[in-house]
Amino acid sequence: MGLAYADIELSNPRRDDLKSLKVKSLVDTEAVMLCLPEHLVTQLDLDENGTRDVSTADGRSHKVPYVGPVKVRFGDRLCFVGALVMGDEPLLGAVPMEDMDLVVHPLSRTLSVNPESPNFPHHKIK
Repeated sequence: MGLAYADIELSNPRRDDLKSLKVKSLVDTEAVMLCLPEHLVTQLDLDENGTRDVSTADGRSHKVPYVGPVKVRFGDRLCFVGALVMGDEPLLGAVPMEDMDLVVHPLSRTLSVNPESPNFPHHKIK
């Protein structure tokens, strides 16, 4: 499929005095979490809430800081999530995408709201 990117907006809901950041994020449906590089965490003044064990694509395990909450906005959709501090670019994983009810179009490599619920996020709860 190739790489997909999306413009998202990040903010710290505990710090209304800080401006939100508009960033280009890698979109990865096989990643679970939101991942942020350290420089964005610093700019947003996000609180560290411990560490998490993660496994990377090369099979290695790492302990990384876990921060949050982070307010993530894509278009008119938003969610609040925690984030792993790692990498050199933002990565939008499945948890925030599911929470905002977003879909990735493989052919165009774009992110959009779910066409089956264009006005509000929809979640199946069973």
